[in-house]
Amino acid sequence: MTLPGPKLDDRTFQGLVDEAKRRVQQRCPEWTDHNVSDPGVTLIEAFATMVDQLVYRVNRVPEKNYLAFLDLIGVRLHPPTAAHTDVTFRLSAPRPDPVVVRAGTEVATVRTETEEAVVFTTSAPLSIVPSAFAHLATRPSSGEAVDRTEELALGRDVPCFGTTPAVGDCLYVGLSAAVPAGVVVLRLDCTVEGVGVDPRRPPVLWEAWDGGVWTVCDIEKDDTGGFNRSGELILHLPKTHSPAAVVRRTGGWLRCRLIAAEADQPTYMAPPVVRGITAFTIGATVPAEHAETVTDEVLGQAEGVPGQAFALTRPPVVPGEFVVELTGPGPGADPERWTRVDDFAHSGPEDRHVTLDANSGRVEFGPAVRERDGGIRYYGRVPAKGATVRVRSYRTGGGLRGNVARSTLRVLRGAIPYVARVENRRPALGGVDGESVDSARVRGPMTLRTLHRAVVPHDYELLAREVAPDAARVHCIPASSDDDTGTAGNGGDDAGAVEAGGVRLLIVPAGRGDARGRIEFDELVPPEQTLGLIREHLDARRPIGTRLVVEPPFYQGVTVVASVQTERGAVAEKVREEALAALYGYFNPLTGGPGGQGWPFGRPVQSGEAFAVLQRVPGVDLVEDVRLYRADPVTGERTDATTKIPLDRHALVFSYEHQLRVRGA
Repeated sequence: MTLPGPKLDDRTFQGLVDEAKRRVQQRCPEWTDHNVSDPGVTLIEAFATMVDQLVYRVNRVPEKNYLAFLDLIGVRLHPPTAAHTDVTFRLSAPRPDPVVVRAGTEVATVRTETEEAVVFTTSAPLSIVPSAFAHLATRPSSGEAVDRTEELALGRDVPCFGTTPAVGDCLYVGLSAAVPAGVVVLRLDCTVEGVGVDPRRPPVLWEAWDGGVWTVCDIEKDDTGGFNRSGELILHLPKTHSPAAVVRRTGGWLRCRLIAAEADQPTYMAPPVVRGITAFTIGATVPAEHAETVTDEVLGQAEGVPGQAFALTRPPVVPGEFVVELTGPGPGADPERWTRVDDFAHSGPEDRHVTLDANSGRVEFGPAVRERDGGIRYYGRVPAKGATVRVRSYRTGGGLRGNVARSTLRVLRGAIPYVARVENRRPALGGVDGESVDSARVRGPMTLRTLHRAVVPHDYELLAREVAPDAARVHCIPASSDDDTGTAGNGGDDAGAVEAGGVRLLIVPAGRGDARGRIEFDELVPPEQTLGLIREHLDARRPIGTRLVVEPPFYQGVTVVASVQTERGAVAEKVREEALAALYGYFNPLTGGPGGQGWPFGRPVQSGEAFAVLQRVPGVDLVEDVRLYRADPVTGERTDATTKIPLDRHALVFSYEHQLRVRGA
């Protein structure tokens, strides 16, 4: 419990007025009219109001001292973090040569009368690599791959799968080159031969070779209906797409794999065929952050005294390169580069160091401190008088405002040859406003507890949150001593130090669900930049010899297949929507679980909980049946039904395509 702060003066407004009236009776007995209409009483109340304000300010002195103590122990307000997403640049037409989009290219939302545009900048250079169709091959599930390139060139019909289609049959499409993070269009000439399949839900999966494994591709558009008609197929390839050799032909290979159909999904009874294929690259995707680059900003002239401070014109500042240059004061002087440091504790008199408050944009040079012997010690070099202080570049942005919805980044700020448009196919996530003073007050005692050192698991979690406020959950578990990849082992709790095997820190980013509470699986994978920032921060604070692994948790996909009966008069469709929302909300890594704070790590999934969740839905009279299935969130493959799914201590549950049958009363 927090100790209550003392009131230095406990007098109130009414108490001050009453005390003044008592003194009036003692000093001026002839003054008998003490009603509020009397001008003298009005003056008393006016003075009491001013004294009451002074008392209020005096009582805030302990709060000011508390904030000063926080400053002494090094507590600083966390700056805002920038939201991140992927933006796709689309070409106006296929090009024979690569199209380069430089790093730092700005894209934005549409500016309206009431809101300014939200600006994002690309985090890396992007090359849109051209490609074309080169090879075709097929492979049955129990055989070797066969080259079908010449057959297709002769105009023959090429069956995509075996004579009797079986799970695992593959069709391989070879491109002339690998297209990392590319958007590839396949134009397929097909006819209706894939008998038995539902063209709207074909049981196939498109994958691309990433140098080690086949990675699932994101399908933007499929007009072919599972190879049952001619049309276009638009695929978004992974950024790790690499060349491979299939049937002794090297190229950027894709494959379409026949997977097991779901219970209500028809599959192929006869193989579909293709008569012709063309391919080309129409775009590519690159990461982007909510930040805008400001270049060559002049802060002012140096006065030649220690501790001088300047203010940036566009705070707050998001992480990135920050370079201060001093030029002059004489003509033709070369600019001096000054380095940003966290503080001046280790700065000497000749060190060209500055500090930056990312929230306020305050740039400060080193101070001078008088020591006991009367001498003056300089913490950092004093800039020459008259020198021009300039910031070469910095990035401004961050905050909740950057969490824009999908397809809202549509404005390209600056023309790029051959690029027609840009869009974000997923919402931006990770934007967090700067820390408030109240939050820093709560964090102060935690800082004293850890003393900026990670010893017990709880220390790792607190220190990780200091540098990654965009992480929704941080969980630390001991790792086994013989596991270099961080597989969870048996361990202790917060009461003792971590095991000699090391520490495994699990990071869950802040995802955003739809109306049903569904979260895209990609949104639960933290960006590598966040993981690297946490790893670097903890490496300097962990005990020597402790092995540290920072990574996302393992997500166990779970599909609930249930049947419920509605109450008399209930609308079946409304009950279905509310029941599905309840399932997605309960079996949720961010907002699920019994406490509503996210599914507990390692907690098993049991059918009885699904029964209870569905029974609480308004309009449900009876839950007839519930079945649980393990599901792969990437491929969608499911195992046999069960009543309990155990989870390892490093695992969380992920809801995948729950199915509900609603029967009226």
